[in-house]
Amino acid sequence: MARLLGVDLPRNKSMRIAMRAIYGVGPKVAVDVLTKVGIDLEKNSNEITEEEVQQIRTALEEYTVEGDLRREIALNIKRLKDLGCYRGIRHRKGLPVRGQRTHTNARTRKGPAVAIAGKKSIKAMK
Repeated sequence: MARLLGVDLPRNKSMRIAMRAIYGVGPKVAVDVLTKVGIDLEKNSNEITEEEVQQIRTALEEYTVEGDLRREIALNIKRLKDLGCYRGIRHRKGLPVRGQRTHTNARTRKGPAVAIAGKKSIKAMK
């Protein structure tokens, strides 16, 4: 099993798919790195040699990936929160940041729906 940047690559997958396990490496970056290094895109992750792993490591140094990328994103969000701008306030409240509706949906950001106590009794009185 190949290990890149502290991440174990999945077994029995082509390298262009297996490299996506690294945070910040998507389809385009994976293909770019593999073609630059000269490794076949469909080569199985089990068949990769230690020398090829080292070449991939050096090629990935051009990109911001894994811990550095996570830190950069966290700092950007922290900056928005500290500024108190609209997006920062939405991050603080745990609401959708990019203009999505919240009247319905938005359950991923807001969490599970919480029933309002006594709501049925008020309707029954009317």
